[in-house]
Amino acid sequence: MSMLDWIVLGLFFLLMVGIGVWSFRQISGTQDFFAAGGKMPWWLSGISHHMSGYSAAVFVAYAGVAYTYGFTLYIWWAVPVSIAVFVGAAIIAPRWARLRQRLNIESPMEYLSTRYNVPTQQLMAWSGVLLKLFDVGAKWAAIAVILNVFAGVPLAVGIFLSGAISLVYSAIGGLWADAWTDFAQFIVQLIAGIAMFVIVVMKLGGIGSITGIWDQLPPSHSQPLVGPYTMGFVLAYILIDFLSYNGGTWNLAQRYIASPNGSEARKAAILSGALYLIWPLILFFPMWAAPLFYQNLKDPTQSYSMMTMDLLPHGLIGLVLASMFAHTMAMTTSDANAITAVITRDILPVMSKKYRTLSEKAALRVARVAMITFVVLTLIIAVYSSSFGGILSLLIVWFGALVGPISIPMLLGLLPAFKRSDSKAAIVSWAAGLVTFVIVKYVLTVSTATLVASPVLVSAILFIGMGWLNRNAPVSPKVEELLQSISTDVNESNPQEHGIKA
Repeated sequence: MSMLDWIVLGLFFLLMVGIGVWSFRQISGTQDFFAAGGKMPWWLSGISHHMSGYSAAVFVAYAGVAYTYGFTLYIWWAVPVSIAVFVGAAIIAPRWARLRQRLNIESPMEYLSTRYNVPTQQLMAWSGVLLKLFDVGAKWAAIAVILNVFAGVPLAVGIFLSGAISLVYSAIGGLWADAWTDFAQFIVQLIAGIAMFVIVVMKLGGIGSITGIWDQLPPSHSQPLVGPYTMGFVLAYILIDFLSYNGGTWNLAQRYIASPNGSEARKAAILSGALYLIWPLILFFPMWAAPLFYQNLKDPTQSYSMMTMDLLPHGLIGLVLASMFAHTMAMTTSDANAITAVITRDILPVMSKKYRTLSEKAALRVARVAMITFVVLTLIIAVYSSSFGGILSLLIVWFGALVGPISIPMLLGLLPAFKRSDSKAAIVSWAAGLVTFVIVKYVLTVSTATLVASPVLVSAILFIGMGWLNRNAPVSPKVEELLQSISTDVNESNPQEHGIKA
């Protein structure tokens, strides 16, 4: 990297910190810190939701898939995410905003104590927080590897550099800082991605190469489904994506919680879904074309980084690196904010009574301390990731398996159709999903699609089935009232019309 690239990267980091400082003045309490005061405009929420949905893995692991298999990457990744978010826009996203209006929630776990009971809420909260420590730590380590490849920065330095900058703006600015930095990062990746796209198209002979590359690539590269990416795999991913992108991944639920009302949350989801459908066609094109520049690469995951270094002029290299940082920082800081919300709003008040009656300033101070503690722990895990050996990767895989089982009671619990699925159904479905994953992963030999889908399918069947067995049982009036109230938007002229007593 040249001095110009370092300047571009430095300006990017300076912008992130500047946004955090500006956002600090917008924070007066935990409602602002965790939920942007319920005032986040739909376009900002939608872009933030999109940016928080994927990390630098796109430029590494997915680049390897594009190099090896071609267009199928768009079919099995981007299309399922879009479908999942569009469906969620209709039935899930608005309910998150209404929960904030009805119950004054600030974390996606908070409503579970009303919908089920406190033990169920605590089980979901603790399991998610503990496993997320290792997931976020792995993301810090991944972006440090990218910085090491581009600029030779030692891994530990890269981890603390990206982590410290992210911590500054997220700890002082909360969700407002996350969202506005997501927006700035979106602009950076838009410029970098379009620049890369245009340069690759020009190198290949002009606009005709957009469709012409497929005649030069192996025939299998233009197939919608190839290799391990079968229709079963796609269907499994649609199911997982529906749960993850509509709130099973807690930081994505926060974007909807921060919306002023249900209709604004729906518009945010539609925007995010549209971005997932359109933007990857531009972002992935250089990855699809990579075999025309580099034949028979031993490590296809390096293809995008190699193209960046070889094809882009100085300055743009720094911009592309900044866009890689942008994706991972968007995920890690939004993860940190969501996890901190769960710790502050759901776990600490149950652990000690003193956290239930804090003033706004005191609660905000606790929230910031919790965020700093969580991020520092993830940075330590990232620095010592090699010491964990296979354990770290094992826990990351386990976290992926738990997204479905935790999400089933979280998301289906929002829908009146499943109102008779109670706390027993939630706990049994969660435990059975985990046990199923262990069996299909470590005991049986199954396809990738079966491995991905089995835990969540078992959880869903048990959650829904136990509700059906309870079909003649009475529903708690509090649960009935809650589910009815979040099915329609609050009357803006009388926002307390459908208030619920938690």
